[in-house]
Amino acid sequence: MRKTFLRIAVVLCLTVFTMPAMAVALPKVAILATGGTIAGQAASGTQLTGYKAGVLTPEQLIAAVPALSEHAQISAEQVASISSNNMTTEIWLKMAKRINELLAGDIDGIVITHGTDTMEETAYFLNLVVKSDKPVVLVGAMRPASALSADGPLNLLQAVAVAGSPEAKGKGVLLILNGEINGARDVAKTSTTQVETFRSHDLGFLGYVVNYKPVFYRLPARKHTVETEFDISKLTTLPKVEIVYNYVDPSLDALNGIIAGKPAGIVSAGTGNGSLFDPFEMVLADAAKNGIAVIRSSRVGSAVVTDFPKYDDKNLLPGDNLSPQKARILLMLALTKTKDLREIARIFQTY
Repeated sequence: MRKTFLRIAVVLCLTVFTMPAMAVALPKVAILATGGTIAGQAASGTQLTGYKAGVLTPEQLIAAVPALSEHAQISAEQVASISSNNMTTEIWLKMAKRINELLAGDIDGIVITHGTDTMEETAYFLNLVVKSDKPVVLVGAMRPASALSADGPLNLLQAVAVAGSPEAKGKGVLLILNGEINGARDVAKTSTTQVETFRSHDLGFLGYVVNYKPVFYRLPARKHTVETEFDISKLTTLPKVEIVYNYVDPSLDALNGIIAGKPAGIVSAGTGNGSLFDPFEMVLADAAKNGIAVIRSSRVGSAVVTDFPKYDDKNLLPGDNLSPQKARILLMLALTKTKDLREIARIFQTY
């Protein structure tokens, strides 16, 4: 009787101590692949440029990193197979709708494999239109998968671990490369070829990936994801917004050509504090009178484009500290809501 009791006690103890390990299910993370260098292939391991992007399938990317299965239950889909210089707004809308669909179900987080050239733009667009506080993480690589010391596999492992982490909820869309976590709004690609290319200029990145867990030191202050007013669920296109670049003694030909194409909006990549070449100012002021929304951004890449009566009186609105390419994204989405310039100004102050 005593031996039987002891055996039962041992079994119960083993059950109690092993139950947590058995009961804890890994998070469900969906990988949406768009191509890029992370899926790129070259003729040799020493070839770091001139490779073909987007060759590998998401299944091949996953197979190359067996440790992924230790961090999440993985599903995968191919959204596009492109080098990200060929990203389109059509793909953005398709991707965003699919993300919202997946996150409305039992998926705990999303990882998007993406080329680095336009990753910052995709990240900011998604930051404004994803309608979930679950983690959405963009990841890529600066070296093709075939390269010696390819950075993609470790980047992917870290991205999946963060996407499945409760600590990453509510932080907006994130971008992870090189063990650093950047927020979608502030991040920019800053080097053509180096692995530490992504930086958040004045404000800094949000945190690190430490032992495959996110460690945050600051949080995004501007509204994002579930807090935004933008709804792309029924959109099939976005308003046409163009960017015009300012420099010494520029020709008006490009600007006049853009205006002839009847865009809904124009972003000026100005010099300094969003300054405009005087002939540009006159043409843009006339465009604003004729219903084209005009935003003054800066080519500088740091600090805020401020109010300036000379331009504000002509309805040439400041674009805060957004880069020209991100100001374009916000203006496109603003124009899906309103053409009222006061409302557009409010939107730029909010996001």
